[in-house]
Amino acid sequence: MPVQRFSAQCLSDFCTNAYVALGLPGRDAELLADSLVQADLWGHQSHGVMRTFWYGKRIRSGATRAVTSVERVLDGGAIAVMDGNEGVGQVIAHQAMHEAIGRSRVHGIGAVSVRNSGHFGTAMYFTRMAARKGCIGFLSSNASPAMAPWGGRSKLIGTNPWSIAAPAGKYPPMMLDIANTAVARGKLYVARKRGEAIPEGWAIDSEGQSTTDPIAGIAGNILPMGGHKGYAVATMMDVLSGILSGSRFADGVVGPYMPEGRSGVGHLAIALHIESFLPLQAFIADMESLIERIKHTPLAAGSKEIHYPGEPEALAEVRQRKAGIEIPEDTLAELNAGARELGITPLTSSPSGRGLG
Repeated sequence: MPVQRFSAQCLSDFCTNAYVALGLPGRDAELLADSLVQADLWGHQSHGVMRTFWYGKRIRSGATRAVTSVERVLDGGAIAVMDGNEGVGQVIAHQAMHEAIGRSRVHGIGAVSVRNSGHFGTAMYFTRMAARKGCIGFLSSNASPAMAPWGGRSKLIGTNPWSIAAPAGKYPPMMLDIANTAVARGKLYVARKRGEAIPEGWAIDSEGQSTTDPIAGIAGNILPMGGHKGYAVATMMDVLSGILSGSRFADGVVGPYMPEGRSGVGHLAIALHIESFLPLQAFIADMESLIERIKHTPLAAGSKEIHYPGEPEALAEVRQRKAGIEIPEDTLAELNAGARELGITPLTSSPSGRGLG
């Protein structure tokens, strides 16, 4: 499929203008835009700017409040409970992680439980905040139903993603960000958009049969990673994110794919202040040693290089900041249709044809 390339700044300005036009305060619009562009820079197109107007439709319908107002329900020293009041998930998650980091500096650990939030995009966008502040960050979320309980064929459990990030000294942070399904649901939407088949093992159709058709997979169920283990982990993430926070859970959660309906998403943000456990430099030295030992492990047949968690994203960001972010033509058409509807400047190519603005 033909693509055009755009600079990160060009895409960020476009998304920011779109969200301001939809009623978001300027700083919130910038944060939401940056989170989408960062996902594209990391190579996670399924969570990138293609979602701009998925969130936009929910804002326009009133399902997501354009002006986010987070309420602190409980303040317990190292812990807190926050109510996002159905505001923008990225803005709420940012506040929760910021609060967790601050509490960890006083108590060694900060844990913030969040109710009534929305989909926040890429989880490691927020756990990276903790890694940059000398903490280990953890963030979990529940999500709208995507998989059946192990052995069933009716959707009940969400992908329920989670992330851990830690500083790594001279290396980019070590970061894990995974859904508990075989693949993030957004990848099926990307495949549908491109008219491509999906691999065996990603999804089953509504009758419980394996499928390579992304449309049938979306209508059916995404399979859990690692079989019953992925289902079990996803269920426990719902406990941490939805039930512990007093938010919605299981099939009570509404995702960003639907333009209407209260989300009721829950999160759990945790920051561990490393200096409260051991000297930060000792931790960093061991992290660097771990990474070097990982990367110098003898290669298996067919392997060219070993990456540590988070390294592929760091490498992708370097490449895409230099060459520009690829936007498929059909995604570009959707973005510009949304721009015209809002009366903002559409995305256009630069004279070189690369749109690097």
